Amino acid sequence: MARFIQGMVAKHNLMKQPMVVVNKPGGAGAEGFLDVKSASGDAHKIVITLSNLFTTPLATGVPFSWKDLTPVSMMALDQFVLWVNSDTPYKTPKDYLDAVKAAGPNKFKMGGTGSKQEDQIVTVSIEKQTGAKFTYIPYKGGGEIAVQLVGKHIDSSVNNPIEAVEQWRAGQVRPLCVFDSERMPYKAKVTKDMSWGDIPTCKEMGLNVEYQMLRGIFMPSGVTKEQVDFYVDLLKKIREMPEWKEFTEKAAFNQTALTGEAYKSWVAKEEKRHYDLMKEAPAGLFPGRTASARSGDGGDAGSAGQARGQQEDDGDRGDAALPRLRARGLLG
Repeated sequence: MARFIQGMVAKHNLMKQPMVVVNKPGGAGAEGFLDVKSASGDAHKIVITLSNLFTTPLATGVPFSWKDLTPVSMMALDQFVLWVNSDTPYKTPKDYLDAVKAAGPNKFKMGGTGSKQEDQIVTVSIEKQTGAKFTYIPYKGGGEIAVQLVGKHIDSSVNNPIEAVEQWRAGQVRPLCVFDSERMPYKAKVTKDMSWGDIPTCKEMGLNVEYQMLRGIFMPSGVTKEQVDFYVDLLKKIREMPEWKEFTEKAAFNQTALTGEAYKSWVAKEEKRHYDLMKEAPAGLFPGRTASARSGDGGDAGSAGQARGQQEDDGDRGDAALPRLRARGLLG
């Protein structure tokens, strides 16, 4: 998304100076977060973050919270889909999870991007809801996971839509459900018979798990309302462009967009939800959570995560890349 926004800014001449994208990969995204945290008052630096905004502090104990930043805009939410190999007999989540439970603990392999982050959160949530127990296999990115699922090296994944779309289109993988409260709104056929909107929600199929990943933008602390409004207006223009519509439909994003107090409130609630999810996880899975709870943020310092840098060309979230936008000379 960072490079898409950069491209739209350049294409439509939306700023006086170029926007430069810099990846900050270190420390499960902590390097990027701490960089922006230390840039208080710098209105020429913004960060595009995923749900590692919440997960990294709990996984690592790094002294960081979203409260160290200034919320600007939620651009979208990324979906997660339960995928299986199309050669298997499983047509519904119940079919698959019944087989997982019948096989016994840790016999079936769930692949996910990294460890102690979003994919593992979803996996642990499935286990908690159903009693199924997976062996969780971490990979560097969603593209690799899709290849592993096609090759039957894993039994399932919870990949984002864009990360498995080519394999789905080729008839190699099968979506069982999407972890959202409503079906995706996209009606154009992806395969011969199905659109994204034809995939049922996990809840309607009896699996009471819901999870989406943030695609949000923040600034450092200490910036003015005028400076925040500059980016809010800029991003609003981008969301109104036909290219944005095409981009979000290709990725099958949930197109929820928030700014101002509504965005700040959503972030606070989501931080608490992530903390609660991590607190319910097996002991030792998220060792940073105790330190986070003592950090003075009311225990809501987020949860586990490795930064996931989206590479729009192939949909791969990557293994350790935090998209960071540094815009020079934007405000005069």
